[in-house]
Amino acid sequence: MTQLPTATQRKLGLVIDLDTCVGCHACVISCKGWNTENYGAPLSDLDPYGPNPHGTFLNRVHSYEVQPPDLGPGTPAPAQLIHFPKSCLHCDDAPCVTVCPTGASYKRVEDGIVLVNESDCIGCGLCAWACPYGAREKDEVEGVMKKCTLCVDRIYNENLPEVDRTPACVRTCPAGARHFGDLADPDSHVSQLVAERGGMDLMPEMGTKPVNKYLPPRPRDASQREEIDILAPFLDPVAEEPKGFLGWLDRTLDALPGGKS
Repeated sequence: MTQLPTATQRKLGLVIDLDTCVGCHACVISCKGWNTENYGAPLSDLDPYGPNPHGTFLNRVHSYEVQPPDLGPGTPAPAQLIHFPKSCLHCDDAPCVTVCPTGASYKRVEDGIVLVNESDCIGCGLCAWACPYGAREKDEVEGVMKKCTLCVDRIYNENLPEVDRTPACVRTCPAGARHFGDLADPDSHVSQLVAERGGMDLMPEMGTKPVNKYLPPRPRDASQREEIDILAPFLDPVAEEPKGFLGWLDRTLDALPGGKS
């Protein structure tokens, strides 16, 4: 079995803002693209255009409808849609590492990233059973286990512009809901976000000490909770009666047999 390091020099990870995520799946697509074309073996897609498409993804987005607290006695708040991205959380006490019989799963001392050495993986699936977050997937074509790598081949690649040395999912997020950095550094951007917004561990009762954190949705104020149609001002009729060419066409059609007149 693989041993976990007693400590890591850094704790690279993600901070995901559930208040900002719009569920567009851009992170899913960019992750699939980058990890299919670069690190390790391509991520498989089986029967992609058939009746039962399935494949390997390292990042998925789930959407849930939640019911916020009532606004007051007898005044229920409207339901709220929460988009929940999920990938490997690079836990400090990662059970997927310690359960691996070949040592293929390991946690790096220098940055805390949990990786899989695919040449040693036998595809037994024990790591998937041990992970409480469902973050491991078996690539049925390659016969090995796959997981988020935090784009380790991007973040240290000096041939890329500095702005691109970040995970593909973070780089592509149009809403700015994903943040990357060193959570062992209290002065880092991600650590400050966690401190300011009350960043949460996912399922802390499991004792895995995940590095990745989630920022909770902000409570809506009264004005946001009201049903507001932002398009309403643009939907008012411009004129009660059609004019110009459309007016002539309307009158002509009315004059035909079967018309309104």
